[in-house]
Amino acid sequence: MPDKDVLSPQTLQTIYRHAAETYPEECCGFVFADACVHQGQNIQDQLNQLDPEVYRRSAANGYTFAVADTLLLNRSLRGDNPARVIYHSHPDVGAYFSSEDVDKALFMGQPIHPVAYLVVDVREGQAHGAKLFEWSGEEFVCSREFPAPLDGRQ
Repeated sequence: MPDKDVLSPQTLQTIYRHAAETYPEECCGFVFADACVHQGQNIQDQLNQLDPEVYRRSAANGYTFAVADTLLLNRSLRGDNPARVIYHSHPDVGAYFSSEDVDKALFMGQPIHPVAYLVVDVREGQAHGAKLFEWSGEEFVCSREFPAPLDGRQ
């Protein structure tokens, strides 16, 4: 479970801005224990172009971290400032934990990383809030909802 201050208003504002900037593609990244945000690179389009039969989704409806992001994430989990939250956006479909999200988060029915997952609702280039999903021991459940930015800006 992430520390309460990891997803501070400032951290959320950074994530919301990232979602707005990458729209209409999904953004992805993670938040460290010290609340610093790492904006990842979504390579889903490149994978889809290389092998559309295996990687059926584009960056408009899927994300895959670049290798450097994955290495940084895994290295952080062994260090003093581990990632606590992995985030990504859902352009124009709302904030929910999709079956694709579950598939990416689990291996043999168990979480791959000891993190929570934040899904940002971004529509027409503006964030409209986010939901945090955590592993209950059996499934991912929404543990917290975050409102849209108060000032309407990303």
